[in-house]
Amino acid sequence: MSNLNDPRVLLALERTLLAWNRSGLGLIAFGFVLERSTVLGSFLNPNGEAHKILLSKAFAVVIVILGIIISLWSVRQYKIALKSLTENEMIEGYRTDLPMFLTMINVLCGCLLIITFFV
Repeated sequence: MSNLNDPRVLLALERTLLAWNRSGLGLIAFGFVLERSTVLGSFLNPNGEAHKILLSKAFAVVIVILGIIISLWSVRQYKIALKSLTENEMIEGYRTDLPMFLTMINVLCGCLLIITFFV
């Protein structure tokens, strides 16, 4: 439980959530780039190395899933930490759900990206 009684604690907590959100988004983007490189590889050499292309695609999916998990875990941690803040540390009228909404958009985009890998 926090005892600083300073509204900056809430903002620091939000910055931490957004930093984890960027990390998850970075992993999702890296998975996308890796998967697109398999498409390029299969275009350049359609007959050879099919098992390597499949392995790269599977690795890309794992990386995107890891980014999704990190994003979801960060929201969970944010909610736990919000409960520990005192009334003095909260900012009146400040919406604490907007960073969580942004994270959920990233998770949705990651899930849709995985679907497009197999379509």
